[in-house]
Amino acid sequence: MANRPTIRDVAREAGVSPATVDRALNGRSKVRDETLRKIAEAARRVGYHARGLIDQRLVASVPDHKIGLILIKEKQPFYRAFQATMEQALEERTDIRGRLVVRYAQSQSPEEFASLLAEVGARVDAVGAVAVNHQSLDKVVQDLAQNGVPTFSLLNDFAQGIRRNYIGLNNIKVGRQAAWMLTRGAAPGSYAIFVGGNRWHGHDLREVGFRAYMREGAPASSVKETLVNLETRQLTYEATLNLLERQQDLRGIYVAGGGMEGAIAALRETRPPGKVGLVVNELTADSRAGLLEGYVQMVIATPLEALCRELVALSLRSRSEAGSTAVEQKFLTPEIILPELL
Repeated sequence: MANRPTIRDVAREAGVSPATVDRALNGRSKVRDETLRKIAEAARRVGYHARGLIDQRLVASVPDHKIGLILIKEKQPFYRAFQATMEQALEERTDIRGRLVVRYAQSQSPEEFASLLAEVGARVDAVGAVAVNHQSLDKVVQDLAQNGVPTFSLLNDFAQGIRRNYIGLNNIKVGRQAAWMLTRGAAPGSYAIFVGGNRWHGHDLREVGFRAYMREGAPASSVKETLVNLETRQLTYEATLNLLERQQDLRGIYVAGGGMEGAIAALRETRPPGKVGLVVNELTADSRAGLLEGYVQMVIATPLEALCRELVALSLRSRSEAGSTAVEQKFLTPEIILPELL
C-alpha cells in the first residue's frame, strides 16, 4: 500500500519549503496569495489528505469581485452562451471570488437600458453591457464612474468617452470582410445590407465598412438603401422576399445584426443554394444549417471566451487603478467560419 502524501511531497511539487506549506495549513503567519494558490494546486495534484484546509485558506484570502452583465434577447442561443461563458470565465479565476449578476433587457429602449445599468451598477464592482448608443445612458455611466463602478460596452459601443473600455470586434473591418466575401468571383450586380436600427452604433460602423469596400473593391456593383429590420426574423424575412422579387440582379446580402434567420428562410424558399450570397454574424443552429446547405457563405463570429476573459481582466485592472479616467478600445480577432470548416 502506497504511503499517503506528506507536507514534504506538497512542498516539493509546489517548489516551496515544508515550513511554508505548514504555515499555509495552520495560518500561523501570512502566506502570499500567489504562493497559497501554488500550494493548493500542488496539494490537489499529489492527493494530499488535508488539501481541503488549504483550499479554505485560499478562499478566505481572495477578494470578492462582482460583475454585472446586461444582455438582450434572453431566448436567443448566442446570448445564453454569452452568459454561460462569462460564468465560466469567473470560475476560472483563482485570485478572486467572482460573482455574476445578469439582467436581460426586454426591449431595445434606451430608458430600459439606463434603468438596468443603474440597478445593476448599484450592486456590483463593474458592469458590462450590450446596449444601444443613446445620450440617456451617458449620465448613468457617468454616475457609476463617480461611484467607482466602471462600465464596459460590449459588442456595441455606447457612452464613448465615459465608459471605461469597449470590448468587441472592429466593426468597420467586419463590414469590409463581409463585402469582400460576397464579391469574390461575383459578377457586377446589386447588394443589400440589413441593420438593427440607428441606435446600434456597431451596425452603423459595419455598414460604413461594407460600403467603403464596395466602392473600392467592386465599383461596378451597387449597394441598395440600407434596410432596418429591428433585429427581428419576420421583418428580415419579408424584406428579403421583397428584395428577391424586385432585384433580379441581387448578388448578395449582409445581415449586420440580428434577424439572419429570416434571410436564410427566404433564400431557402426562393433560390437554389449559392445563387444569392449571404454573410451573417454569430454561429447558431440556424447559421450553421445555412452554411451546411450552401445558403450562407460565411459567418463572422465573436470569440466569446476571449471577450469574457478580457472583461474580467479589465474590470480587475480598473479596480487597481481607481480614479483613472482612461477610456480604451479592446478589439478582438473575429472567428471566420466557412462551410468547409464545419
